[in-house]
Amino acid sequence: MCINDIQIDATPHIDGHQSMITAAQLRAARALLGIDQRQLAELSGLSVPTIQRMEASEATIRGNVDSLVKLIDALGTAGVEVINEGAVSSGGGRGVRLKAGSGSPKVPT
Repeated sequence: MCINDIQIDATPHIDGHQSMITAAQLRAARALLGIDQRQLAELSGLSVPTIQRMEASEATIRGNVDSLVKLIDALGTAGVEVINEGAVSSGGGRGVRLKAGSGSPKVPT
């Protein structure tokens, strides 16, 4: 196992970034944005196989910290907020939503 290959769910933040995201949340975020894996790869600077591996995870996504930060940043820039277990949310548990005031998703066409 590579030193950067860690399970991120044990650490709530990486350099100020929200770090926990499940495969289901990633797929839901992509659906909310109306983009495919190739488009998410372009937005995040990751490869399509990396996105596929992340989405195939059974629970919390495991991977290189830099890749996870790129992914979370890309989703945030596109207007998606990742809601983790225990986060303040009127709806309850984990999920994804568009950021307040973001209007429509910000995905280049």
